[in-house]
Amino acid sequence: MSKRDYYEVLGVPKNAEDDEIKKAYRKLAMKYHPDRNQGSAQEAELKFKEVKEAYEMLSDPQKRAAYDQYGHAGVDPSMRGGAEGFGGFAEAFGDIFGDIFGANGGRGRGGRQMYRGTDLSYAMEITLEEAAEGKDAQIRIPSWDDCTTCHGTGATPGTSVTTCTTCHGQGVVQMRQGFFSVQQTCPHCRGTGKTIKDPCSTCHGQGKIKQQKTLEVKIPAGIDDGMRIRSVGNGEPGTNGGPPGDLFIEIRIKKHDIFERDGDDLHCVVPIGFAAAALGGEIEVPTLGGKAAIDIPEGTQAGKQFRLRGKGIKGVRSSYPGDLYCHISLETPVKLTEHQKKLLKEFDDSLRKGGAKHSPSAESWTDRLKSFFGA
Repeated sequence: MSKRDYYEVLGVPKNAEDDEIKKAYRKLAMKYHPDRNQGSAQEAELKFKEVKEAYEMLSDPQKRAAYDQYGHAGVDPSMRGGAEGFGGFAEAFGDIFGDIFGANGGRGRGGRQMYRGTDLSYAMEITLEEAAEGKDAQIRIPSWDDCTTCHGTGATPGTSVTTCTTCHGQGVVQMRQGFFSVQQTCPHCRGTGKTIKDPCSTCHGQGKIKQQKTLEVKIPAGIDDGMRIRSVGNGEPGTNGGPPGDLFIEIRIKKHDIFERDGDDLHCVVPIGFAAAALGGEIEVPTLGGKAAIDIPEGTQAGKQFRLRGKGIKGVRSSYPGDLYCHISLETPVKLTEHQKKLLKEFDDSLRKGGAKHSPSAESWTDRLKSFFGA
């Protein structure tokens, strides 16, 4: 099945600004998050992944530029990424593009082609409290070290590495096409400039082996779900002396038992009994920093919203914190005793005798019904 256009997935125009793309992603990520779609979790998960992939591509300037120019082929790893995916022509002019744009390709010692290492991604799950306050964390990531068996040569101990006879150690070969003379990566040694007849059995000729290392990561206060932290130089190593790639740590915030985040604002549902709603009074509500008190006026209705300024989260790019919105939920009492039912019925009868002054919304509703049915 062909992929949908990334801009179409997020519902934004192709000239959308970064903030507009980010806002669209947040909205759709909350809508399709599997935890909020228990009835159709599988379908929601597919939608969530589609939205996440679109955001990852369009939020990265380089990937977005490649996508805008070449479509899905420009960001498909199987197509070798961007312009490289278009075969010999791009490879032939790799030096030109590398010099102008500082791209992945370049020249090392002896004229061999250098390639920047691949970027790595790491998903880190944190709590809402940790996102609000920030934290120092440790993660384990793959790293590449010189093979201890061959000491980085890639050849079996006792044997030697020979110079490639096709490119004579240059890593590139000259090709003439009419008036043009272009360089292309050597197809025999793949740009390394050397040939290993007896590869090391430990590293299989790579000269390096994969290890694990511990990395210290500082999570900034106010970070939001889907944001990424870039750790420069902690990706895959480069080829032929090329620079290493980067590590991108994607933040995923766990679902909270009480609060739901919307940007820098927080929302929570506060259940109260109908007696407290009718009589009013002071109630305690939770905040990330502790407890707070709000005054409930007499006759508070279900769905009433109270705003606590500055009790939200101070985002990483915000100069002041957001707000906390408390949504009142009216709780109907259950498992009443006979005596309680009797008292409640007497109370209801007294309200009915009082007429519309006790239930203005109900009276208005009755009048609209009469008008609708032509009574």
